[in-house]
Amino acid sequence: MKQELRQKILKLRNEFDKDKLSEFNFKIKQNLLSLNEYINSDIICSYVSFASEVNTHDLIKESLNVGKKVIVPYINNKEICLSELDNFNNLELGQFGILEPKKEFVNAVDKLIVKTFIIPGIAFDKLGNRIGFGKGYYDRLLKDLNVLKIALCYEFQLLQNLPSEKHDISVNIIITEKQIIRVE
Repeated sequence: MKQELRQKILKLRNEFDKDKLSEFNFKIKQNLLSLNEYINSDIICSYVSFASEVNTHDLIKESLNVGKKVIVPYINNKEICLSELDNFNNLELGQFGILEPKKEFVNAVDKLIVKTFIIPGIAFDKLGNRIGFGKGYYDRLLKDLNVLKIALCYEFQLLQNLPSEKHDISVNIIITEKQIIRVE
């Protein structure tokens, strides 16, 4: 079931009109920037978008420009590690074709310093359930952490009800181009 949903939503996302996605990206970013939880966060951890994901590149740059401490993930031995980012130009293509810090710019940080995580996903529901790529990276990273988890997605990635397993980590806030959903 999860794999079928993954394939269906990825296909839709990858084939969606690029100009429309660009317009949606701008609205999603504006929605996030207006969020008190974001405004009041000194430290944020954000995924670095790739392919047809909700674009976070401008968000990361703007966060750096306003003086936020920005943490980005990178893969090391099949686990997500976190590094402080000083400059967007210090990223290079890493594992899975995703931008991550160049080796000489890795500034490892403990995940416990981060209180706000902006996480990716392929599909979400209004209960905060998420389906990622199925490798469990974010589920393992966020396990046992009491932090704010914000998901960015396009409205068409928001489904009625997703299957969820015990180890799946849900999100607190979902931001689309049309709405901000606070999960109770």
